[in-house]
Amino acid sequence: MKTKDKFQPPRGSLFIPGGQSGVLLIHSLGGSPLEMKSVAHALARKGMTVYCPVVPGLTFGTDVSGLSTWQDWYKAIARAFDDLKSMCETVIIGGASAGSILALRLAAYRQDQAAGLMLYAPTLAVNGWAIPRLLRLFHCITDKWTARLFKFRTPAPYGIKDERVRNFALEAMRGADNLPADITVRGGGTVYEFFSLVRNVRPMLPLVKLHTLIFHPRHDDQSDIKNTMSLQRKLGGTVEVSVLDDSYHLVTLDRQRGYVIDRTMEFVDRLLARQLAGVTAGKSASANSKQLGAAE
Repeated sequence: MKTKDKFQPPRGSLFIPGGQSGVLLIHSLGGSPLEMKSVAHALARKGMTVYCPVVPGLTFGTDVSGLSTWQDWYKAIARAFDDLKSMCETVIIGGASAGSILALRLAAYRQDQAAGLMLYAPTLAVNGWAIPRLLRLFHCITDKWTARLFKFRTPAPYGIKDERVRNFALEAMRGADNLPADITVRGGGTVYEFFSLVRNVRPMLPLVKLHTLIFHPRHDDQSDIKNTMSLQRKLGGTVEVSVLDDSYHLVTLDRQRGYVIDRTMEFVDRLLARQLAGVTAGKSASANSKQLGAAE
């Protein structure tokens, strides 16, 4: 296995070395690893190794031209999973908003190597109450070069119900180095790639049989709770849903982040206990087989 102390993640990534159980966290489209900081540190306090990578094109300010593709994002996420898996025996996958779609694709291909899946306000469709209906017309655009002529501004309240937290988050982003002046704008090319990613992932949903925990606000300003209802119906494994009544889209930052963290920790505990029980049962079965073989 790789040595955690020598691992060098991309600059700006959130990496906290810990034990042999790891969690890969994928932030939202146009967001940053800071979105997942509270969840990451709570997991780290349990002794887990946590990795939330900067993904060129997905992370805000890393692809102003909008030339990256969803395939580029996925390759970076798959590489991050492999890096974490080389350091940990057990890996759980987590994703927020658009990052949830990358997490679902990764789960479809790597579920034999992953222990579970955690989704925070997953977004198959950008259809929350604050989203302008005009965005629906963007689906009519069939080539990326035309899409790049458009820009979309994230509408207030920017996914955060708590005004104090919202102002703090916006100021923190504005104070970061090398970022565009208007942090609420998303390029049309990036949005086009996200829609293409969703079209690619939808047919895979029944193949995802990992035990899944989903958090979704009842009054999500950016992605309606119908997104999670759709996932409940289509995912192939056990799905637990926690509906939040006092948060908007960025559930890891908003008013109920404490509840989100507590439920995440409880879910992780159950996954790891099941994993340990499976390993113990496997060893017992192997020992019994050897004894039967000797007797034969």
